[in-house]
Amino acid sequence: MNKRNIDIINVIPLRGPNIWTYRPVIEAWLDIGELEDAPSNTIPGFYERLTAWLPGLMEHHCGVGERGGFLQRLREGTWAGHVMEHVMIELQNLAGMQTGFGQTRSTSTRGVYKMAVRARHEQVSRTALQSARDLVMAAIDDTPFDVDAAVAALRDMVDSLCLGPSTACIVDAATDRRIPSIRLNDGNLVQLGYGACQRRIWTAETDRTPAIAESISSDKDLTKRLLASCGVPVPEGRMVNSPEDAWDAAEDIGLPVVVKPSDGNHGRGVSTDLRVRAEIEAAYHLADAEGSDVLVERFIPGDEHRLLVVGGEVVAAAKGELATVTGDGVSTIVQLIDSQINTDPRRGTTEDFPLNVIRLEDDPAVVLELGRQGLTGDAVPEKGRTVLIQRNGNVAFDVTDRVHPEVAALVSLAARIVGLDIAGVDLVARDISRPLDEQQGAIVEINAGPGLLMHLKPASGEPRPVGRAIVNHLFDASESGRIPVVGVGGSRGKTMVARLVGRLMNLHGLYAGVACSDGLYFNERLIDRNDCANWESGHRVLINRAVEGGVFENGPRSILAEGLAYDRCLVGVVTNIDTAELLPEFHVDDLERLIKVMRTQVDVVLPEGAAVLNAADPNVVALAPLCDGEVVYFAMDPELPVLAAQREQGGRAVYVRGEQVVLSVGAEESAICELADIPLAASNVWPDRLENILAAVGAAWAAGVPPDLIRTGLETFDDDFAPATAR
Repeated sequence: MNKRNIDIINVIPLRGPNIWTYRPVIEAWLDIGELEDAPSNTIPGFYERLTAWLPGLMEHHCGVGERGGFLQRLREGTWAGHVMEHVMIELQNLAGMQTGFGQTRSTSTRGVYKMAVRARHEQVSRTALQSARDLVMAAIDDTPFDVDAAVAALRDMVDSLCLGPSTACIVDAATDRRIPSIRLNDGNLVQLGYGACQRRIWTAETDRTPAIAESISSDKDLTKRLLASCGVPVPEGRMVNSPEDAWDAAEDIGLPVVVKPSDGNHGRGVSTDLRVRAEIEAAYHLADAEGSDVLVERFIPGDEHRLLVVGGEVVAAAKGELATVTGDGVSTIVQLIDSQINTDPRRGTTEDFPLNVIRLEDDPAVVLELGRQGLTGDAVPEKGRTVLIQRNGNVAFDVTDRVHPEVAALVSLAARIVGLDIAGVDLVARDISRPLDEQQGAIVEINAGPGLLMHLKPASGEPRPVGRAIVNHLFDASESGRIPVVGVGGSRGKTMVARLVGRLMNLHGLYAGVACSDGLYFNERLIDRNDCANWESGHRVLINRAVEGGVFENGPRSILAEGLAYDRCLVGVVTNIDTAELLPEFHVDDLERLIKVMRTQVDVVLPEGAAVLNAADPNVVALAPLCDGEVVYFAMDPELPVLAAQREQGGRAVYVRGEQVVLSVGAEESAICELADIPLAASNVWPDRLENILAAVGAAWAAGVPPDLIRTGLETFDDDFAPATAR
C-alpha cells in the first residue's frame, strides 16, 4: 500500500453507455493508501486551500442535491477519491468542456476506489484527471499549485481537439432530438444517425451540400453573374489582373468601389469605399495576397449583413458595425485599439468570441484604412477625433426579427440559384427592414459552410437556434436517424443469438450488420474472422451506410472495458446471468456487481423498444423494471409464474408448448413451428441451445420481423451456418 498519496492505478476510457451512465466517461482506479484513514475534515487547512483555488465548487450539488452540497460533504468529511471526482469536473468546466456527471465508489479492496467522470474528449479528460490528482495532493500537503496554468493548458486542448462551436451546436441539437452522433475524424466531420439513416455534417456543410454549388459560391464573379441573370440585385463589377486594370475598372464602374479577392472568406482582403487611384492599387495588392483573382465592384452604401439560409428558409441574420477609436491626445492608435476595442469582453482570439481582437500586424486592411486617413499605428490623434479602424469583419449583431419578408425571399432565392442547402448570404443595405430595391441594396456574396458563431453568440441581440434548424433540415420530424439495433448481453449463448437474429433481419429484407465473437458480418458475408464483440467493430456497423439493422454481442468484459458501441437500442436481450462469469480483475467479484454490469443492456432500451429477458433466470427477471420500453419474456417452461403473470397482463412471451415454439400476446397463443423442423434444436452441440433459439425469436419479433419469416429463418439456420461455440 502507498503512503499518504493518491495513485492512479488504471484508466479505462468507456466510449459508450456503461455501468455508470449513458454517456462516455473516464473510469479511473484510485489507490488512496493511508488517506483512507484521513477524510477531508481531518486534514488541517484542506477545505480552505481547495475552495480558494476552486471557488466554483460551490455550484456542485453532489448527493445533497442543492447548491453547496459538495462543500457540505467536504466539511463533514469525505474521501480523497470523491474529492478528486469533483475537482476533475470543475477543471473541465473551467476549461470550457462542460461536465456534470461524476461518481466514486469503493471496491472490495480497502483504499481502492473506482471514479468515473463524464469525458466529452478522452485526451482532455485524461489530462484533467492527472491535474485533479496533483491539485488534490497539493491541497493535502499544503504545497503550491498553479490552477490558472492547469486550466489554460486544458483550455488549449479543448480549443484544438474538441468540436468547434458551430459543429457542437448542431450535434447538441441532434442530441435534443435523440438523434445519435459519431465523430468521424479529429476535425468537425460528424455522422448524425446510424447506418442507412445517417446524415453527415462538416461544420455547416452537409451531405446535401452539392460540390458544384460550393465551387460556384467560391467564385464570386460567377456567383454574381448567375444571380444577376435571375434578377437578384448585385453590384456591377469585373475581374481584374493588375493594379492598373483595377483602376481602369473603377473608372468604368464609377467611384467609389470595392476591391476584394474573388475566392476569399471572412472579409479578409476586402477594401470598401475606395475613391482614389492610390487606394485602389494598394487594395489590389491586399486582395491579391488573399485569393487567386481580384474583383472590383461598385460600392453599395449601407451596413454589412449576413443572413443564414437553411433548407430554403432564412433562420438568422446579423449586422456589422464599424470599429472606431476616439483620440485622447496622448495615446497612439495601437494603444487606443487595445484600450477601447480589444478590452471588449466580446472580443477574443478563439471561436468562443463573436468579435475578433484587432492587431495591426495581423490585418493589412486596418493598416490600409489608417493610411487612407493619413495615419499609422504610431500616430497620436488629437483629443476627440474619431478614427475609423475597421469597416468590415464585425458582423455579429443580431437583427433576425427585423428582416423584411421581401429581403428574406430574395436571399432564399439567391441560395437556391447557387444550389446551396445551407448558405451565408452577405448583403449591404442601409435598413434590413426595408426591401432592397427601395434603398439600392444588393447581395454581394454567397458563402458555403458559413460560420454560425455570430448567430449563436451575437455581440448583441438574441442567440438563434441555428443548430436546431440544420438538424430539422436534415431529418424530418418523424425521423430519428436510427436503424433497428439489437444488443445481446448475458453470460452464455450471446453469439448464437446474435447470429440468428442477424439472419432473421436479413430475411426481413434488411441489410444487417452483426458484430459478435464469431466475427463481423454484413448481409451474412463474413468480413472479419476475429472476435468482433467489441466497441470498434460495433462502430464499423454503425458507420456503414448500407446497414439497415445492427446486431451487437455485448459480453460483461466488453461492457466493463469499453462500454456499448451504440447509445440506445430498439431491442436489448439478456440471455442469463451466471456467477461463473465473474470478473475479479475488474472488481466484479460478486453476483450483485455482475447484475449491475448486465443491466447496462436493459438501461439503454428505447421507450418504443423492448427488453427480451429469460423468464427462467430470477436475476434476469429482476432487470425488467429498469426497462424504459416493453418487456418480452422467453423460457422453455410455459407454466413459469413469470410467464403466467406476463400473459395475464397482456404482455408478450416466447416459449415451448409441447413440441412447438409459441408466441403469445396475453392469453392468445400462436405456434410458429415445430421443434423437429429446426435444425439447431436437433443438435446437441450447445447447452441451452433451445433457450438461445427462443431468445433470438423474441428479439426478432420485438424488432418487427413477422412470424412467418421467423419460421423460415429457424428452419434454414443449420449447423453449418451456426457458430461453433455457445459464447
